[in-house]
Amino acid sequence: MATVEMIMPKMGESIMEGTILTWLKNEGDPIEQDESVLEVATDKVDTEVPATHAGILEKILIQAGEVAQVGAPIAIINISESKEPTGSGEKDDSSSGSSTQKIPATIPAPEEEEIALTPMLSRNNESIAAEASHRFYSPLVLNIARQEEIPMSELEKVSGSGKDGRVTKADILNYVANRPKGTGLAAGNASTQASAPAAKASVSVSAGDEIIEMDRMRRVIADRMIESRRISAHVTSFVEADMTTIVFWRNRMKNEFKEREGTNLTFTPIFIEAVAKAIRDYPMINVSVDGDRIIKRKDINIGMAVALPNGNLIVPVIHHADQMNLAGLTNKVNDLAKRARDNKLKPDELTGGTYTISNVGSFGNVMGTPIIVQPQVGIMAFGTVVKKPAVIETPTGDAIAIRHKMFLSHSYDHRVVDGSLGGMFVRRVADYLEKFDIKRSF
Repeated sequence: MATVEMIMPKMGESIMEGTILTWLKNEGDPIEQDESVLEVATDKVDTEVPATHAGILEKILIQAGEVAQVGAPIAIINISESKEPTGSGEKDDSSSGSSTQKIPATIPAPEEEEIALTPMLSRNNESIAAEASHRFYSPLVLNIARQEEIPMSELEKVSGSGKDGRVTKADILNYVANRPKGTGLAAGNASTQASAPAAKASVSVSAGDEIIEMDRMRRVIADRMIESRRISAHVTSFVEADMTTIVFWRNRMKNEFKEREGTNLTFTPIFIEAVAKAIRDYPMINVSVDGDRIIKRKDINIGMAVALPNGNLIVPVIHHADQMNLAGLTNKVNDLAKRARDNKLKPDELTGGTYTISNVGSFGNVMGTPIIVQPQVGIMAFGTVVKKPAVIETPTGDAIAIRHKMFLSHSYDHRVVDGSLGGMFVRRVADYLEKFDIKRSF
């Protein structure tokens, strides 16, 4: 009997586990390849997971409501009677007994870059293995403890709010923020007293106030915003761009584009096109930081912040944005935005981003100071387009005219992006917008 293990797939940047919402198939049910078998909820998206093989769903290993780690087996599929051909070099020999292969439920995303999944804490030249603990710690918690030089003996005393007392990312970050001075490896081993987080400031509630519990996504967004500010040295540079040519071109072409493509022509794909061009000019913006190493990205994958109907935020990614024309970018932007609001994004559409933009002008905001999406080193906000009197050069001299102006805000990680590079990059994006060819097609 030949079987394969269905493995919990990677569901997005920094996602190391997911909650099984429901199984769409029962044990003993036949399943087809690419047929949805279960629904999984993560911190970023709820999605259906397809089967990689046709066969019989022989056994469910992780039940609905339980948490599965990425890479862990969640079900066993009997493929003995499947017509699917075996791969080269593999032989299904029923006489040798049952054989089980581990097959991811989807093609895994690239290796996680946000954190170093170090299975141990280092103290000088001594390594303290996480396995020595009687508690389970996620790779992210262990990595934060290693970066903050928290030994295992101290980590054992951190109060956990997760299931079975598990220490969550919020727990360890709260502990680090309120950690008493003089603790940790730098203070030596003299102190053996347990260190407890300081009590949170109490918030008074008056009659008539409404208490709203944060949903899962909002809690994760809050944690990641705080974490990003802790990791990156945020600096923001501002540039004002003249958008008059683009405004006139869009007004002239939007009806034709709508008729030809069946979708609306917005400013966002134009912004993405300009950012992609500027990244090619300044490739050191397209990097990530891994400890003391700078990882220079080959691909230009632009994430775009999308506001959801419930007020939360999600960042789908346009992969290889520099290889698309304006029509392709527009269709991709509109498709991702629609499916994001309908909660129908696929896991790989949330991973692999190398730079992010946020169109705050769609909310009438003049400018903003966005927070970097880890492990990227830059994010740009585009404000609303406003008519302003401006001095322009003409063949007969300077003149005052009404122009369409917009502010660009570039937040960047000053650990690796100096002010000159951060400032030149946002200026180059503005230059591409101002030099937009009014005679161009899509």
